[in-house]
Amino acid sequence: MISRTLYSDDYEMFRASVRKFVEQEIVPQHAQWERDGIVSRAVWKAAGDNGFLCSFVPEEYGGPGGDFLHTAIVTEELARVDASGVAFHLHSGIVAPYILNHGTEKQKRAWLPGMCSGTIIGAIAMTEPSAGSDLANIKTSAKQNKDKFLINGQKTFISNGHISDLVITACKTTPDVGAKGISLLVVLRDDEGFSRGRNLEKIGWHAQDTAELFYSDIEVTVDRMIGEENKGFTYLMQELAQERLIVAIRAATTIEAALEETIKYTKGREAFGKPLFSFQNTRFKLAEAKTNATVVRSFIDQCTSLHMTQSLDANDAAMAKLFATETMCKVLDDCLQMYGGYGYMWEYPIARMWAGQRIARIAGGSSEIMKEIISRTL
Repeated sequence: MISRTLYSDDYEMFRASVRKFVEQEIVPQHAQWERDGIVSRAVWKAAGDNGFLCSFVPEEYGGPGGDFLHTAIVTEELARVDASGVAFHLHSGIVAPYILNHGTEKQKRAWLPGMCSGTIIGAIAMTEPSAGSDLANIKTSAKQNKDKFLINGQKTFISNGHISDLVITACKTTPDVGAKGISLLVVLRDDEGFSRGRNLEKIGWHAQDTAELFYSDIEVTVDRMIGEENKGFTYLMQELAQERLIVAIRAATTIEAALEETIKYTKGREAFGKPLFSFQNTRFKLAEAKTNATVVRSFIDQCTSLHMTQSLDANDAAMAKLFATETMCKVLDDCLQMYGGYGYMWEYPIARMWAGQRIARIAGGSSEIMKEIISRTL
């Protein structure tokens, strides 16, 4: 692999701490969490105690005072062991920035310290049964009555759906103007009229709780609105670049992890009296996978570097997500093939990666949406 230059020694020391935490606190429990369909709240608190949540939140709001690279490292280390159920990346890199970047001082002081400590777990609710990438078509409404909003509607495919305490919810506050009528409102766990449906059964990512959410005449005060009324779509578009970069970062690390596992397997597994690795087809496929891993990593590190200077635009982020996730899915399929029947067994990491990471071509905007974004610049 080409030597990485993005992370200084200080960041690598942080990585070593994260890796130790992941190996000790997450890896031994993850199989049980997959059976349970949800991770333990205790691991969230432990991560917060170690400064691994919301790394870029300033100390004045209870954060570690780091930057996005710390969040990227946590994302990479979870992906390295395929800890798919632990949605720290969603909580820290996707939900918290809405509050930090667009919230009021009161909101920041009310919610960010708990999100940093792991006592408040965040989620964001955009997708609805009839509206995925087409956010302008959402139906969940928030009607204002004096100093309160009355929220009604339904969301689906919400990660952290059951475990979350705080849900940033995209609502229509002005229904007749499409995307220009979307606002973001915070709904809390104990709000009357807020309920959660079943834990959805997915192809993979079994340890990450994914739920339907129901809003029935929920009253929230106007001070629960993130930013300005009817500016929600603008905020969503601004923050989606980081969300898509996080998906790409995870994909880049998954490619590397799959390659490492498959090299190890093919060198130890024999067929026709010799190791699988000795066959030219195996070596050529692995050589192709290594090339893909190196190119993806180089591109994603460059995009991350751009993001650190606020130079990563929506087009760059779309290309990063498209290229990294499409390449990852091809590499995972090629690697699984080398395992033969064992590749289809859940006990092998390659099977879990293959099943779980397929969502990356859909989540955060499908590959087709990424192509549409990119094509507009041609």
